[in-house]
Amino acid sequence: MLKWLIVLVAAVFIVGLLQPRLARLLQLGRLPGDLRLRLRGKDYVFPFASAVLLSLVAGLIGWLL
Repeated sequence: MLKWLIVLVAAVFIVGLLQPRLARLLQLGRLPGDLRLRLRGKDYVFPFASAVLLSLVAGLIGWLL
């Protein structure tokens, strides 16, 4: 059980480091269905479509494993 926890923490850490590059590469946050709001000079992003897409990909990977 401890090994799985270590692997999970390491995977989350690596994905966190690679997330900015992956977001630019995959155009995450810019898909149709993602909301971008600008209020008082700040940008707020609500990536609904990107979250659904990533959830489907993660579910497919989990199902195949």
